[in-house]
Amino acid sequence: MDTAIILIALIGLMYMAYRGASVILVAPLFAVVAALGSEHAVLPIFSELYMTKAAEYVKNYYPIFLFGAVFARLMEKGGMAASVAGKIIEILGEKRAVLAVLLGCGALTYGGLSVFVVAFVMYPFGAVVFKQADIPKRLLPAALWMGIFSFAMVALPGTPQIQNIIPSSYFGTSTWSGVGIGLFASLVFLLMGWGWISFRAKRLKAAGEGYGRHIEFGQRRHKLPNPNWKVSCVPLLMVIVLNVILSNPFGWEWGFHWDQNSLESLGGLKLSLLAQSVAKISAGWSISISLILSSIVAAFIARRHLRLQDGMLPTINGSAVSSCSAVLNVASGYAFGCVVVSLGGFAVIKDFLLNLDFGGGPLFSAVLTTNVMCGITGSASSGLTIALSMLGEQWAQMATAAGIPLEALHRIVAVASIGIDPVPHAGALVTLLAICGLSHKESYADIIVLMGMKFLVPFLCILFYMITGIA
Repeated sequence: MDTAIILIALIGLMYMAYRGASVILVAPLFAVVAALGSEHAVLPIFSELYMTKAAEYVKNYYPIFLFGAVFARLMEKGGMAASVAGKIIEILGEKRAVLAVLLGCGALTYGGLSVFVVAFVMYPFGAVVFKQADIPKRLLPAALWMGIFSFAMVALPGTPQIQNIIPSSYFGTSTWSGVGIGLFASLVFLLMGWGWISFRAKRLKAAGEGYGRHIEFGQRRHKLPNPNWKVSCVPLLMVIVLNVILSNPFGWEWGFHWDQNSLESLGGLKLSLLAQSVAKISAGWSISISLILSSIVAAFIARRHLRLQDGMLPTINGSAVSSCSAVLNVASGYAFGCVVVSLGGFAVIKDFLLNLDFGGGPLFSAVLTTNVMCGITGSASSGLTIALSMLGEQWAQMATAAGIPLEALHRIVAVASIGIDPVPHAGALVTLLAICGLSHKESYADIIVLMGMKFLVPFLCILFYMITGIA
C-alpha cells in the first residue's frame, strides 16, 4: 500500500506538471499525498521534511541561479549572445546548419548563460539557417535540445551549469572533475546529435519535405548594432578562466586555495544547514564570484544597448526576480523527491538500485538511479540532487573502496542526469517547443530517439573508464 500511494503521488505530479500546473504549488500537495500511506503524520512531513529540504536546496544553489540569471540577461539584452551565435553560424554556413546550431548552443551554454536564455537566443538563428538549408523545421527542437542540454551542460569539464556543480557538493570535487570522461562524453553527444539529425534531414528532404511554412517570431530591433563578436566573447571567456583560477581543479600548489578553516568560526552558531567542509561548497563560491565579475564586464560592454531598452537597473532587477521562480521550481521538485525516498514504501526500490553492480562498482547504480529520478521529476538538476541526497554518500564510500576516483563518479552521474530527462512533462522541453512554435506531435519523435541514445552515453563512459583507466 505504501508503494502504491507513492506511485499515485508520482503519477499525479507528472500529470499536473504536464497539464501546466506550477510545480511550486503541486509538489508539496503530492508530497503530503505520498506520506498518507506511511506511519508518519502528514503535517510534520510537510513542515519539517519537505520545507527543510527545499530550504537546503535554495541555500546551496540559489547564488548560482541568481548571478547566472543576471549574467545571462545582460548577455542577451546587450546583444552579445546573439553576436557570438551569429558569428558561429556565419562561419559554418548553411551546408553545416545542424553543426552550426549545435556548436552555437554549446558555446553559449558553456559560457555560463542560462539554458532557457540560450534557447530564446539561438532559436531565431537556428530557424534562419534551417530555412536557408531547407531542413524541416520539426527537427529544430531536437538540434536545440542536443546543443543546449547535453555536452555543454554536463559533460565538458568546467561547465558552470548547475548540473555540473551539484555533484561537487556531495563529493567535494570541482567542476573540472573527470576531464577524460567528460571530453569523451562530449564527443559522443556531439556526434550523436549531428549524425542523427543530419540523417533525418536527408531522409525527409529525399521524401520531399522541406522547411515548411511557419510564422516566425521577429527579433526585436534596436538602433545600435550588436557588439563585435570578439568583444562579446570576453565575458563568456571570463566565466571559464575565473572559474579555473578560483576552483584550482588541478591542485596547483601555486594556485588559489580557499581557506579550509573558514567555517570553524560559524560552528558555535549551530546552524542546521552549515556545510560540513569548505570542499563541499567551494565550487559554488568559485562560480558565483566568476559570474559576478563577468556580469560587471558584460554590463559595461552592454551599457549603451541597455539604455535603449529597459535600462540597466530594471534589467538586473527582472533577472533577479526570475531567478527566484527558477530556483523554487527546482527546489520544489527536489523536496518532493526527498519526501518520497524517505518513506518506507521506497525502501525496496532503493535497495535494488543500490545493489546494482555488473562489475562497475557503484557506477551502474549511480547511472540508473540518477536516470530514474530525473525521469520522475522531468528535471536533470532536481533528479540528480535527489539521487545524490539518497545514495551519494554510499556511492562515494563504495567508489573509494573500489579504487574509483570521486572525480570519475562526479562526471558520470552528471552525464547520467540528462539520459531520460526530456520526458513529455519536462518543463524545459515544454518551454523549448513553445519557443519553436511546434508541438509534441510534430517534433517529439526525434527527441525520443535521441533520448534513447543519450541514455546509453553514461554506460559508454563507464566502459571508457574501465578500459582506459582515464578519469
